Amino acid sequence: MTKKIEVLGSGCARCKQTTKVMEMAVKELGIDAVVEKVEDINEIVNRGVMATPAVAINGKIVFSGKIPSLEEAKALLSKS
Repeated sequence: MTKKIEVLGSGCARCKQTTKVMEMAVKELGIDAVVEKVEDINEIVNRGVMATPAVAINGKIVFSGKIPSLEEAKALLSKS
């Protein structure tokens, strides 16, 4: 089953870096996943995110407030 990874944020440099880190983690782990950006502020607020960047896997917020390290990203993907 393909995992859906969403990076929620306004499109700032931190959000773009988070997207790159998540894409690298997917590639290194060799998992079937799609990484998408969510930049709609209303959508972000409606999902309860108070600090960006945030990461959601299959619709569940699993990380927010800072850029995850590659190891943190891989751990998030392995748990989900």
